[in-house]
Amino acid sequence: MREQHLHKVLRQLPAGVVTLEGPQMRVSFVNEAMQLVLGPGVREGERLLAGSSRLPADLQEVLQQVYHSGQPFVAQAYGLSAAFEEGQDPTVRYYDLALEPVREAADEEAVSGLLLFAVEVTAQEEARLRAHALALEARHLDARLRVLTETAPLITYTLDAQGNCTYASPQWYRFTGQPPTADLTAIWPLLIHPDDRLRVLYQGQAARQAGSGWSYEYRLRRYDGHYRWMLSRALPEVHLPDPPVYWHGALTEMHDQRELAEALRRGEAELRFLADSIPELIWTATAEGLIDYYNRYTTDYSGLTLDELGPAGWVSLLHPEEQAAAARAWVFSIANGSAFEGQYRMRRHDGYYRWHIIRARQLADERGPRWFGTCTDVEDQNRLHQALQTQYDELARAHHDLDTFVYAASHDLRQPALNLRGLFDELRRTASFADPEQEYLLGMVDGALGQLDATLHDLAATVRTQRPQQEPVELLDLALVLEEVLLGLRPQAQQRGAKLDVEVEEAPGLLYGRANLRSVVHNLVSNALKFAHPDRPPHVVLRSYLTPAGEPVLEVRDNGLGMELDNPQAPVFQLFVRQHTHVEGTGVGLYLVQRIVRSQGGHVTVASTLGKGTTFTIYWTQPE
Repeated sequence: MREQHLHKVLRQLPAGVVTLEGPQMRVSFVNEAMQLVLGPGVREGERLLAGSSRLPADLQEVLQQVYHSGQPFVAQAYGLSAAFEEGQDPTVRYYDLALEPVREAADEEAVSGLLLFAVEVTAQEEARLRAHALALEARHLDARLRVLTETAPLITYTLDAQGNCTYASPQWYRFTGQPPTADLTAIWPLLIHPDDRLRVLYQGQAARQAGSGWSYEYRLRRYDGHYRWMLSRALPEVHLPDPPVYWHGALTEMHDQRELAEALRRGEAELRFLADSIPELIWTATAEGLIDYYNRYTTDYSGLTLDELGPAGWVSLLHPEEQAAAARAWVFSIANGSAFEGQYRMRRHDGYYRWHIIRARQLADERGPRWFGTCTDVEDQNRLHQALQTQYDELARAHHDLDTFVYAASHDLRQPALNLRGLFDELRRTASFADPEQEYLLGMVDGALGQLDATLHDLAATVRTQRPQQEPVELLDLALVLEEVLLGLRPQAQQRGAKLDVEVEEAPGLLYGRANLRSVVHNLVSNALKFAHPDRPPHVVLRSYLTPAGEPVLEVRDNGLGMELDNPQAPVFQLFVRQHTHVEGTGVGLYLVQRIVRSQGGHVTVASTLGKGTTFTIYWTQPE
């Protein structure tokens, strides 16, 4: 009766129970829960070890060892694979197994059978396996995260709620030079700059107490003792509804950016101070042309505040007659980005309008286009220009009148001089003087008349070169023109036994006025013959060539008396000034040469050695 009641209780247990008898493990009792383990159809009296395939081989072997040893055994999460219906894939279920040997009451040493308990733990084991897989994945992700954080150019760290540093990446040790054995919580505050330490500690503690993140800058001491600006940012690890326990953050070095920003700030402050110190209206405008900055002088000049000036201040200060045109020009410049420039009248604080040159240029950079403008007061310059223009016009009229007078006087005086020459010739032919110095006196009178005629001729030529009349320009054959000039000077050349060489192969053509070219060459060659050295026959070389820039040049070189170029008493090109007074002349020839060449846009240089010769180089065009 008691045994039946026990069997009834065991059959209702959620755990599997089976009793096995003898070495063949004959089933003497099995409940329904164990049939789910061993498979349906297990009957009492069935031998599990007699070629049965209900149990895996390893479990059969363990059953025998427990039976023979008499030692109980417990196996946790043992997996059994079984297919309870035909065609169904085997499923694996996990059980906690307990094997207990059964002994006879009379003989406690002898084992007569086994008692097998099986409690299904499939759900728990699958959960454990999933947790294990998640743990592996978490370790992989953690390893990957460590690789990323420890190779990035920044310091990563973790703090707990009490401010203890529980982790710092290797970059921290490399940056600070601290050993890995250093106490991070103790050493970190000591490396902060003393001027920043209290602020950083307070801000960090306040953020932890509030459960929020932080972002602030401070200076941290590097391994070499230098303090570098760092940006510290951290966020709490949140697991609601619990308060944060850890804060994860990063330290980024921003010393160079901070220094650059500081330099930029100082530069902007200095530029603003400079702009405020300049007595000129300076302003800046947006890409749309709206003015967003005026220097201090603008408010002082206009007598208006910044709000009264507004975004179109300089336009509103213009004279009413000029505002519309200036506004249209400003809008046009804004539309196409071209420079703005104009001269307008601007109202001063006393209501007086003064002339200003207004300029504006567009600057485009990474911040976008901006306009920078100035308004320069030119009222005094305009007045001075008008006064100078009036004086210039008066001087020009006086100069013209003087030229006219000199030209007329030189022209009118030549006729009396010619008359004197005729009367003197007639007097010489018909009259005689009982004076032993007759020939000497007549020679002096003849020379004076000749010099007077030459002076009047040169004076008239000088006035003609100064008159604004344009000589027709044509392409000249330089060799032909030089030959014509030298042909006219042949008598003087033959008289002195001179040698004249012409070398124009390098630059045979010249775009110039024929009469001007003839006058220049005639004066230079005649001077070379006139001022020849008494100890040697004159040798004059006329050479034409091109400069490296392709500009034509004429060189006139002689072996005559030479000149003192550094003689302040006798400048080379000064009118009526002569270096060799023992030779007859008027001091006009070289002045005419320079006047003609300069009037056509060229210039003349001279190189000379006293007693050896002189070289004149004529550049027909001015250098750039």
